[in-house]
This record gives sequence, C-alpha cells and structure tokens, in this order.
Amino acid sequence: MSLLFPALHTASSHTALRFGDRALSYRRLAAVASGVAARLHTSAPVAVWATPTLETAVGVVAGLLAGVPVVPMNPKSGERELTHIVNDSAPGAVLTEPGAELPEALGSLLRTDVEIPAEGEEDESWPLPTEPNPETAALIVYTSGTTGPPKGVVLSRRAVASSLDALEDAWQWTADDVLVHGLPLFHVHGLILGVLGPLRRGGALRHLGRFSTEGVTRELASGGTMLFGVPTMYHRLADACASDPDLVRALAGARLLVSGSAALPLHDHDRLTAATGQRVIERYGMTETLMNTSVRPGGTSSPGTVGVPLRDVDLRLVDDAGQRLPAEDTETVGEVQVRGPNLFTEYLNRPDATAEAFDGGWFRTGDMATRDADGSVRLVGRKATDLIKSGGYKIGAGEIENVLLGHPAVAEAAVTGEPDDDLGERIVAWIVPASPQQPPLADELTDLVADQLAPHKRPREVRFLDALPRNDMGKIVKRELPGRQQ
Repeated sequence: MSLLFPALHTASSHTALRFGDRALSYRRLAAVASGVAARLHTSAPVAVWATPTLETAVGVVAGLLAGVPVVPMNPKSGERELTHIVNDSAPGAVLTEPGAELPEALGSLLRTDVEIPAEGEEDESWPLPTEPNPETAALIVYTSGTTGPPKGVVLSRRAVASSLDALEDAWQWTADDVLVHGLPLFHVHGLILGVLGPLRRGGALRHLGRFSTEGVTRELASGGTMLFGVPTMYHRLADACASDPDLVRALAGARLLVSGSAALPLHDHDRLTAATGQRVIERYGMTETLMNTSVRPGGTSSPGTVGVPLRDVDLRLVDDAGQRLPAEDTETVGEVQVRGPNLFTEYLNRPDATAEAFDGGWFRTGDMATRDADGSVRLVGRKATDLIKSGGYKIGAGEIENVLLGHPAVAEAAVTGEPDDDLGERIVAWIVPASPQQPPLADELTDLVADQLAPHKRPREVRFLDALPRNDMGKIVKRELPGRQQ
C-alpha cells in the first residue's frame, strides 16, 4: 500500500518543518508525531486547534499517522460556529499547543497537548503505524458557511495524495524545494498544500508564523524556492517592490510564486512581473475538490487565467440547461463541473447536500468561467454572487473588477448586481480609493469599464468604502457589503 508521507520512513536528518527558529527533521517529526499518535486512544475524529505553529503541523501529521480523521479548527471562529463543528464531527480529542486557551465550545473534549521535546530528548521507540486504506478519511474541513451552517467536507487519503501528486506533475515539485508561506493552517491552501504538500514530496516548509514582506525576503533569500500566498499578500509584495530592492531580488530568485484562494488582479500580475521578471502562477481549487487546474510554469496560459486541468482531473463547462459547452467556445460563460480522484467523499452527516452537489459523477462547483483557445480556464466569479444578468447579458464580476483595479486611484474593488426594474440587475461597483482625500470620479470609472470591455458592462452605481469585508483567506465577502442580504 502506498505511503502518504514516504519521507517519514527514511529517518532522514533533512529538515521537514521550520517555524521561526524551531525546526524538525524528518527523523524527529516521525518520532514526535508517532508518539502523539500512540496517545490517541480513539477511532473518532480528532480536532486540531490550528494556530500557525509547529505543534499544529505535528498534530495533523499525528492524526494522519493514527488513521483518524483530522478536523482543523479555525482559532478565529466564533463560539456558535465552533459548537456546530464539534457537535457535527464529534471529535474524541483535541490536539493543541501547550498553554493554549481553548474556548468553551471545545471544553468537553479530551485535551492532548502536543509536546515537542528538545533535540535528543524525544522517545524514538514508537514505531510508525500501519498505513491506513487510501479511502480512509484523512481530514474533515469545514466550509465557510456562506449559505447556512458550515458543512464538513470529508477528504480521503486518496484525494489528498492524488491532488498533491498532480501538483508535483504540474509544478515539477521535488524534495529539493523549500516552500515559504505565512498562510493559516485550518484550510486547504495553508494546510493541505502548504504543509502536507512539502511532506509528501520529502521537501521542506518554512512557515512565517505571520505574513510579512520582511519574512518573505529573508526566507527566499536564504534558500526558499517556492512561495505560496493569497492576492492580498501579493498586492502587498507588489507595493513593497517599489522601494525594497532586497525583496525584488528574493522574489526574482524564487523558482515558483503561486497565488490562490481568490483571483489575483491583473494590475498586480503586471506590477510583480515588471519588478521581478517573475510570473505569478495561479491555480484553482475548492475544499470539496482540492486542486482542479493550474497554470504551467513556462506555459501559454494568459495572466488572469487559472490554467488547464491537472492530471486525472476532468473538467467541463455547462450552460443553464446543464449541456456541455463545446471546447472551442471561448465566449460563453458556463458553470465549472469536475470529476476525478481529487474529489471529496461526502458532506459529513449531509447526504441531501452531497446528492445535490453532483450532476451524475460531476461535482457542481458553482464557479462560472469561460475557456481560452488553449484550454485555460478563466473564472468570472461565483454563480450565486458574481454572475450578473443585466439587460439580457451574462456578465462576470471578475472582469469588471480587474479593469477598475487598473485605475491608479483605486486600491480595492468589488462588483455586485442589484435588482433593477429595467435591466433585471444593475451593476454596482464598490471602491476603496487609494487616497481617501482624492477618490476617483464615478464617471471616470464607468467610462474606463465601457472603453475597455463593453458599454453594457459599465457600473450603473459607484459606492465608496474605507475597506472591503474579507475573510481569513483574503477573499472579499460580498454578502457583508453595506445593505447586502446577509
């Protein structure tokens, strides 16, 4: 049976994980994690209090070694959400760093502190457990709960391995790579790609603890080869490149810069490429599907696309009637549907939601896209919030947002649709000015969109805000815009 983490069985002194000045080799990680796994006297899921620490990474590995589903808990979640997750997943224990103060919602769980002894002190007598069946649940990751209580997405070991191996193929990811990131560890991007990815390859992770341009500079300049981030982080890096030659050199020397979790605006693509000569790679995935597509380094995909389907992933676009759009159709917006070994097993305790999510064997992503002539997928937004039907046209919010972000007086932009008696929906632009004292004129912005796209895509209203609401992954939460339906 294939191993999820082959390098844990090598007793290698090669660094596996580094958080600040604390690090574990593969030999020590295997020893410490197998010791924690041996203390998990449960077949129930195990919660992990997912702070950005070495203990979180060790706790997740321990749960996977023990063959029990790991439930990452977002430390920023409210009491109501945590209570729902605990009641829904029924964990038998919670793994946490020593000294962490846990909320009341986790108070009934058996607490197991993840102790990491000083080098040479750990007990190395624990054998690594037998590898579980590939269809065994590896993780239960909860969705953001935008349409009701969060749903528990059950991800098998097969799905995790398949997705990470497809990224190995797309990015030529090897044991020599050193990944740098400062992402949270309770979700797919930071945890599965950002922690389990390096461990599956036998490479190294350097976690920043908290994202900073100084941390990125330091780690990339001292051996880091890959950087993972979200658009907010790359926006800050693009800003800093204007006055920080050390950062420019560090980014220019990286093998791969990868952005995910939301679309990277074209303006930031252009600024980073101009400063560093590097092209930021975008990829596309979801909690339920892990990774679906990616731009290939050196490939033909245009900036603003999320590339072509990964190995073993089937992807199609369908129209409103559920009919597959022809591959050569580069104009029509359709819903993205995928199938493959990367898909989740089920929504925990929600057979109704699981059944509703599939069209035959195809998972309905709810994401809307067009396809370029080379097969690259170009996302235009979510079906529920970003597809605007105005004046008989289907309009993706994302392309309008990209144009607005190209205006020098615009720092942030979001586009939504609102009911309109004449148009069906009118386009509304929400703008954070680069300088609150000198906001751009609304007419300038609407004319810019009409000139670069088409007149029917221009915003009918422009509203100014101090900031856009965002979640922990940097995604704009449009339902939280003032006056929007909650």
